[in-house]
Amino acid sequence: MRKVDKALAYITRGNKLLVFRHLDYPDSGIQVPGGTIQPGERPEEAVLREAQEESGLDWFSEPELLGTADFDQRVFGKDELHHRHFFHLCYDGPEVANWRHDETDPSDGTPGPIRLEFYWVDLQREVPELVADQGAFLHVLNRKMG
Repeated sequence: MRKVDKALAYITRGNKLLVFRHLDYPDSGIQVPGGTIQPGERPEEAVLREAQEESGLDWFSEPELLGTADFDQRVFGKDELHHRHFFHLCYDGPEVANWRHDETDPSDGTPGPIRLEFYWVDLQREVPELVADQGAFLHVLNRKMG
């Protein structure tokens, strides 16, 4: 099984968490920004790059590592083990309720661009179930945000 290092971002603005869905692939579920860590790239660099590439946003705080966990991708038909680094980023830029952004350089080999729709959810009350156990460290984020 191939091991792939990933960086995932829990991006917050106040008590809101940024999530997205794929417009062209609705069955892919609700997700948080993230992607593959490139060779020679530190996880902290990767999460900032992925957050910007996927969301189109900037003005993030320094990444804070919440934890790491492995996820077996065989449940999705891929012979890969994803070693995931979960980070918290605060967004301090202009407020936008929801928007669409095209990811032009998908790391999974999917032909781009990938159309994504982003929106904010209340971290304490309305976080939907995140696909593929991407919510694994939300309890740590909630404790931190108090």
